[in-house]
Amino acid sequence: MSSEQEAESIRCLVAKVGLDGHDRGAHVVARAFRDAGFEVIYSGLHKAPDEIVQAAVQEDVDVLGISILSGAHDTLVPKIMGGLEEYGAADDTLVLVGGVIPEEDRPGLKDEGVAAIFGPGTSIEETIEFVRENAPQR
Repeated sequence: MSSEQEAESIRCLVAKVGLDGHDRGAHVVARAFRDAGFEVIYSGLHKAPDEIVQAAVQEDVDVLGISILSGAHDTLVPKIMGGLEEYGAADDTLVLVGGVIPEEDRPGLKDEGVAAIFGPGTSIEETIEFVRENAPQR
């Protein structure tokens, strides 16, 4: 299988959780993922953690990219991770968090099962590369 076919089979949900209304970054990532050949679903704004879990499970995504700038990552991300666990989807979903996450909060998110955290200024190529290298094989 060519690497292009592999890329096409990577299904990503780009999700905005909570009351954060800034979605420019999420749109940039979604478009770049699509341009990279990934299949992309965008959640839209103001989603509750359980809505994101439902979408990730129903769409059978390989990658869940959570965009969060509101500062509520320490409560919202664990709820999403817990939901994925409940559905048995945590192990085969690569979870990424993008946004302004203070350095001291990062280890806790990683402990919850977040694979990587991408802050402002991360190159989109770096993010795409990470997904290609780490997305679960089907």
